[in-house]
Amino acid sequence: MLSLEEISDRLEIQQLLIDYSTAIDGKRFDDLDAVFTPDAYIDYRVSGGVDGRFPEVKAWLKEVLPNFPAYYHMLGNVDVRIGADGNTATSRAICFNPMVMGGDAGQIYFVGIWYVDEFVRTEAGWRMSKRVEEKAFDKLV
Repeated sequence: MLSLEEISDRLEIQQLLIDYSTAIDGKRFDDLDAVFTPDAYIDYRVSGGVDGRFPEVKAWLKEVLPNFPAYYHMLGNVDVRIGADGNTATSRAICFNPMVMGGDAGQIYFVGIWYVDEFVRTEAGWRMSKRVEEKAFDKLV
């Protein structure tokens, strides 16, 4: 049986995943400061992006994502595991991310990925310390 603390931790981490998607989809990139640790490692290479530490990746997101007229993130099958020490956690979640391409062609880039994440408990609450995308599929239509 899960303890109330573990239930609370899992819900807080799930909300962090939603906060990430909401920040990206709303182009409110500074909101990501409350999602990631300052030194978090992020790897978006499987979907054509970059990898690196949070400040550099955040700057890249601010530059690149406004080029897409529309996109969203839909998450599912969120599997959160709290570490034995109670101060670390991992998760794996499905993300479906259609992105409208610019121009007259009206093409949509369908991206299906797994987010594989690591978390640490900080004084400000849970924060993501690592995010790596694993490719499930992508298709330009």
